Amino acid sequence: MAVLEEEEALLDEEPSPERDGSPPRKPMSALCDPQHLAHRLVVLALMCFLGFGSYFCYDNPAALQTQVQRDMKLNTAEFMALYSWYSWPNVVLCFLGGFLIDRVFGIRWGTIIFSCFVCVGQVIFAVGAVANAFWLMEAGRFVFGIGGESLAVAQNTYAVSWFKGKELNLVFGLQLSMARIGSTVNMNIMGWVYSKAEDLLGSKGHTTLGIALLIGGVTCIFSLICALILAYLDRRAEKILCKEQGKTGDAIKLTDVKDFSLSLWLIFIVCVCYYVAVFPFIGLGKVFFIEKFKFSSREASAINSIVYIISAPLSPVFGFLVDKVGRNVTWVICAVVITLASHIMLAFTFWNPWIAMCFLGIAYSLLACALWPMVAFVVPEHQLGTAYGFMQSIQNLGLAIIAIAAGMILDSRGYLFLEIFFSACLCLSLIAVVMLYFVNHFRGGDLNWSAKKREKLQKLALAEAERREKIRRQNEDDLAKLQPKNDFSLRNRYLSRLGAQLPDNCVCHLSALAHRSVLK
Repeated sequence: MAVLEEEEALLDEEPSPERDGSPPRKPMSALCDPQHLAHRLVVLALMCFLGFGSYFCYDNPAALQTQVQRDMKLNTAEFMALYSWYSWPNVVLCFLGGFLIDRVFGIRWGTIIFSCFVCVGQVIFAVGAVANAFWLMEAGRFVFGIGGESLAVAQNTYAVSWFKGKELNLVFGLQLSMARIGSTVNMNIMGWVYSKAEDLLGSKGHTTLGIALLIGGVTCIFSLICALILAYLDRRAEKILCKEQGKTGDAIKLTDVKDFSLSLWLIFIVCVCYYVAVFPFIGLGKVFFIEKFKFSSREASAINSIVYIISAPLSPVFGFLVDKVGRNVTWVICAVVITLASHIMLAFTFWNPWIAMCFLGIAYSLLACALWPMVAFVVPEHQLGTAYGFMQSIQNLGLAIIAIAAGMILDSRGYLFLEIFFSACLCLSLIAVVMLYFVNHFRGGDLNWSAKKREKLQKLALAEAERREKIRRQNEDDLAKLQPKNDFSLRNRYLSRLGAQLPDNCVCHLSALAHRSVLK
């Protein structure tokens, strides 16, 4: 008995650092301790600025639409090709980005490499303007696109690695807000940068445009520096906490596409038809406000950026609201209807466009918070990576095609027909979301459940799973009791019933055997 007590005491002891071979952790300040909130806030700031340069430079053409078309002598279709060239590589890379981060580069090197693509792409874009070579500008946008979307995947992977189970929804909301701030700053500052470059060089032209784009590229270098610092801090935390390097987690299998439900395909249609009526419009919006409403260039840039300005603070708020209320399909219907009303106001009235654009910003923020989480409600967990990758892929395909189509419509028919075209896309989105409502209703789906009902049913499902697990373990225990004993245990059981003295090393079994003999 003394030997058993000694063994139990040894098992209960906490292994000391000297015993398990690892050196004792030295006390660190809050900013240096990876487990402390202050350190994680520093990491969060770096994560948010990681995509700032990418989102800032993505809309450089929109902020300088007049200058780009004038200095490079482009029509609207050629101008919108700059957005198409960004989207083309992401039709494929949305599937491959997570795989490259998980299996090839790792999160740290992947983030650095994609940040370098963004920087190099912006430099090529600017050099193409300086050299008056539009084909080189298109190549720059293609390279920029290779890094842009995959960098967003890396940014989300870092967030999950550092904040999973700890304010993760808030972190995603803050990252989205910072992205919108980057777009807003671009819309309002690039015109001023161009004018300063013009004052420096003494004339307008493609060289001035290229210098302005190079200055804008400084934000990409800033994001690359954040990627390098973040990689160092993540490597340091991995050593200190012995944690595994972050991964995207969702394996993408193209064969899963054949198993997608009708509800998921309707979500895809809503996504594509909605976003093609928002992003290409913002890309062409500056000149629209100048021509129709006689705004100055600065006023047109300001109103064109209001969608992003509103989205920055409202995205976390609407995310919290949808989480608390539920009813995702209803929110999406409201967002599509408000966006359609905004485009109709801009097309057929001369009301103050600030009203329509503010409504558009509210609806855009609401739809993003309600639409994207619905995928997780209709797809098994093992297919989430495929579903989201496919959704982003067809979104980029739609944007690439519609961007060129919008430019051609504007060149041939003008802004009125372009607005009618965008309204038609939104009508398709509205039809799809109404169909989704009825399909979900008749099939008993949970897309439009209230948050309370969903939480209640999730608790019941969890309780049922725990009950099933308890029954399974009980069955395993019962089967273990029915298994035949070995020769040693049978001998001891026989001797105990005869009243014979067992060896000292078998004393621990006496009480159990005596108890069993009484029961029998």
